[in-house]
Amino acid sequence: MNIIEWLRVIFLGIVEGITEWLPVSSTGHLILVEEFIKLNVSEAFWEMFMVVIQLGAIMAVVVLYFKELWPFQNQKKAKGALERYVKTDKMIMWFKIVVSCIPSIVIGLPFNDFIEAHFNNYLVVSIMLIVYGIFFIIENYNKKRTASINSVAEIGWKTAFLIGVFQLLAVIPGTSRSGATIIGGILLGTSRTVAAEYTFFLAIPTMFGASLLKLVKFGLNFTGTEAIILIVGTLVSFVVSI
Repeated sequence: MNIIEWLRVIFLGIVEGITEWLPVSSTGHLILVEEFIKLNVSEAFWEMFMVVIQLGAIMAVVVLYFKELWPFQNQKKAKGALERYVKTDKMIMWFKIVVSCIPSIVIGLPFNDFIEAHFNNYLVVSIMLIVYGIFFIIENYNKKRTASINSVAEIGWKTAFLIGVFQLLAVIPGTSRSGATIIGGILLGTSRTVAAEYTFFLAIPTMFGASLLKLVKFGLNFTGTEAIILIVGTLVSFVVSI
């Protein structure tokens, strides 16, 4: 690979690192960028790359929010025997996140191949980016409302499931996963801060699962160059996300 090809990989990592945590579609932006900057790789590798590169951004959340996410402890001063080893509030939060993942697993997963075949193009992406941009402009007029849910711990099981339903909208390329869940959370009564934080946490199992499926589908049949491209792109997206 020449220096130009490496610069393309780095640029794609930068795009992913920036767009993953804004309420815009990171995958959609990678599809748009690919119209102008094409890697010299197979179509199968590119489809896998667009998903797996997001793991770098997800690991940034794990690093920055580790104390809020890690549910285990070993403190003798805890009240109950169970709480000596498990932070029950954190464990309950993770169970709610699992509930939020159910709609994507049950409905989104079976139609994934069909959606990629028919909607994974720059035209659909452009339309959806415009549509969600309009949604956020409209929602911006609602900022003075009083939220009924002001912490992640206050999110109920029903609300967690419905946020997962909003996340399901992101199966359409160009629909921001974070944008859909943030709008959903706000409409369901959460504050903007809670909607954003829960969206970040929900991204961890969602994107790890999606990446694992893509890697299994690709078959782990990497060439040495492909492996390096994937590693470099993921590392760049991690650093930019941090």
